[in-house]
Amino acid sequence: MLLEFENVTKSYGKTRALDRLSFGVERDEIVALLGPNGAGKTTALEIALGLRGAAAGTVRLLGGSPRRVAVRRRIGATPQESGFPDMLRVDEIAAFVAAHYPRPLPVSEALARFGLADLAKRRAGTLSMGQSRRLAVTLAFIGNPELVVLDEPTTGLDVESRRKLWKVVRELGSGRSMLFTTHYLEEAQALATRILVIERGQLLFDGDPQSLRGRVGARKLTYVGKDGPVCVTTDDTDAYVRTMVATGVHFSGLEITQPSLEEAFLSL
Repeated sequence: MLLEFENVTKSYGKTRALDRLSFGVERDEIVALLGPNGAGKTTALEIALGLRGAAAGTVRLLGGSPRRVAVRRRIGATPQESGFPDMLRVDEIAAFVAAHYPRPLPVSEALARFGLADLAKRRAGTLSMGQSRRLAVTLAFIGNPELVVLDEPTTGLDVESRRKLWKVVRELGSGRSMLFTTHYLEEAQALATRILVIERGQLLFDGDPQSLRGRVGARKLTYVGKDGPVCVTTDDTDAYVRTMVATGVHFSGLEITQPSLEEAFLSL
């Protein structure tokens, strides 16, 4: 187990951000942490990284305290908001971060993987929001860590850039563990092998994406009938189709669609 939360509680004044939250991240898992604004996602990541302390409960990162320097050299992270010294070049920032790890990726390779090779000599102050975000994610992976923690990694990216980043993250995520938050449910569906859903600091769901979609139950069935397109929602598509055939209903273009992750999330 790379990361363990046991009954972790954290409050800000009278507001309880985490309420006896328990979960773990195993090796070779890609875990999406989902929940509405204010659910406690960022607080959970900050405690996992040793940036905040828990009021109660136990947190173990790589078998020890998240605040140990030796532990931090084995993880990579991208915070929700990141800033870089304006006058430093992209390759200088990457080299500085890489130097803190025992077995980092080559700087040129890391920048190339994330589409930043052409920007290596650019000063950070001249980067767009999307370019800065890609640099922030690059820095999470450049140390070749065992565990990568990403807080809203694709914020500020357009759809095409987001999907390109997913591809690289999937490739570099192979053989290591990841824990990430996102407001894009499509992102969780594309990347995660396991999903955690929290609300008001409590765990509502822990399972794979298919299991979460299965909680909705109903599927959409669309086809073209004699009077035009038809769309129905049913818990038993097989029985519905058998009834159509038995009663002589004429149809074409039959398509059965599983519930989306968004529909499943909203049903919790």
